[in-house]
Amino acid sequence: MRVHVLGSAAGGGFPQWNCNCPNCDGLRRGSLKARARTQSSIAASADGVNWVLFNASPDILAQIKAFPELQPGRNIRDTAIAGVVLMDSQIDHTTGLFMLREATKPLQIHCTDMVREDLTTGNPLFTILGHYCGVEWQEMATGEDDSFEVEGAPGLRFRAVALSSKAPPYSPHRHDPHIGDNVGMEIIDTATDKRLFYAPGLGRIEAHLPPIFKRADCLLVDGTFWTEDEMIRLGIAKKYAQEMGHLRQSGAGGLIEVLNGYARPRKILIHINNTNPILDEESPERAQLTAVGVEVAYDGMEIVL
Repeated sequence: MRVHVLGSAAGGGFPQWNCNCPNCDGLRRGSLKARARTQSSIAASADGVNWVLFNASPDILAQIKAFPELQPGRNIRDTAIAGVVLMDSQIDHTTGLFMLREATKPLQIHCTDMVREDLTTGNPLFTILGHYCGVEWQEMATGEDDSFEVEGAPGLRFRAVALSSKAPPYSPHRHDPHIGDNVGMEIIDTATDKRLFYAPGLGRIEAHLPPIFKRADCLLVDGTFWTEDEMIRLGIAKKYAQEMGHLRQSGAGGLIEVLNGYARPRKILIHINNTNPILDEESPERAQLTAVGVEVAYDGMEIVL
């Protein structure tokens, strides 16, 4: 199984267009040792020919251009993307679907019923796409025994795992959380049984997650914030990390402490906010991650299992 990181940043990318936090300003000035990043998305394949896209960020066209394997050029109009799996209905994970509207057949989109509801009501993206290529919705259940395949992408199976989080601000049930608002995903190579668990939005470690972490060969999980009050201290927002549906990395009970409890899987952080000090490759925070064997995803990163 190959997993290609198309984008590794949180919403807004890095640097964010209107942000002058120390990270964004430092990258622009060339005083920070860091890489620019687009908004988070990955692609997975068992054969290196047919790919499944996980989330479609606003940066999808640049991401496809940077990864030529998604454009094999077999026909006058072609793509290697067999289908799209949505982890939630957030703008930074779905807006790129508009950029795929020239598809020659309906987009095969797997998502939960809650995500479908958001994308046909509060943000009627599916309805708009109906005037272009159209959408072929595949319902994605989150039961322990539920799994699915994506047509045209042989060799991979997927299992959606419900995670506690909030629906987007435009959702009809923004303040009334439902199962399926946000999911993690087990990606399984059917030939080798190798497993990657992908969760760009992880609010807390719920009781059903430790067994999934334990059997994974790779954890590609939420790296949004280093501290709980990161955005507040910088004067950017008034919300804590937990309020935005993200588990901080540092401190007692943080994600780093959790990951330290699992020796086997490769551990990689993704969906990194532009304010997070781990973006600075020479920072003490990055050194702390390196010391405990936790990696930081970057655009173009390849994971082979």
